[in-house]
Amino acid sequence: MANRHLSRSIVMQTLFEWDFANVLEKKQDEHIDESLLRNAEEFAPGVSDVPFMKMLVKGILEKRQTLDDIIVKAAPDWPIDRISVIDRNILRIGLFELIFADKKEVPAKVAINEAIELAKSFGGENSGKFVNGVLGAVYKEMGEPGKEEVSKNKKKKNGKLAEVPYEKMPIQRLGGAVVYAREGDQVYLALVHDIFGHWTLSKGKIGDNPEIANETASEGTIREIKEEIGLDIVIKEELYLNEYIANDPEKGKIRKQVQYFLAESKFDEVKLEKSGGLDDARWFKLADILTLNFYDDVLPIVTKAINILLVKPS
Repeated sequence: MANRHLSRSIVMQTLFEWDFANVLEKKQDEHIDESLLRNAEEFAPGVSDVPFMKMLVKGILEKRQTLDDIIVKAAPDWPIDRISVIDRNILRIGLFELIFADKKEVPAKVAINEAIELAKSFGGENSGKFVNGVLGAVYKEMGEPGKEEVSKNKKKKNGKLAEVPYEKMPIQRLGGAVVYAREGDQVYLALVHDIFGHWTLSKGKIGDNPEIANETASEGTIREIKEEIGLDIVIKEELYLNEYIANDPEKGKIRKQVQYFLAESKFDEVKLEKSGGLDDARWFKLADILTLNFYDDVLPIVTKAINILLVKPS
């Protein structure tokens, strides 16, 4: 079996050479294959994983602007040109595999752990912590993909880890909405855009502090939409209830329950009041919605809302 860790280290060295030489013109990218093959021959003669390495390098080069934008937003105190060349390219590798790789081949935890190991091996004293912090922040904003595959939590009891059944996991409630407005003969939807390049639905935690602990899902959603994008909404109907397992740094595994609603608003200006991994918010005409880049689990919710609005035009 090919040593993927070794392959990633060769990819990192190749990207290091490319980046260090400050190769900015696209016509120079074609020479990176030569560097990759030279490094593979020098550091891993006879390696059979060259196709994987070529795929990884090609993907990173094609997505490098997106990857760099995510790095900037996930590490706002570190401009991209102030991050060391090694750390910068390890982050590119880790982010590419975390976001764009086939999750069956490269689970999220593998992508993060591999990048951390590269940072420890090739970076400076604090590189491992830095890479872990950036990728961990991105992973959390992604909703911790892969966590839903785990059905049990572990909790310390008498100094030992004990299994906590699914039904006894803490529940975190969230509320979100497909927000629409009518203006003339047009119907618009208000959507938010995240740092991973997807348009999605505004949502937030329900009853997350003592003052609002008893609020209903609809009350919490109304409050969160106002806080996030500045719109006053009226709940029209329930759309979908989604549940998945995520990891909380203090509570361990928790069940996140997200109630989505269809909600109406006036066609007022959309203002992104709090980010939470978001970088834009705007209105879209109904006819343009399905051409946007949505997450797989969000698209059916939006589609259901559109179908309802088309059936109930008034």
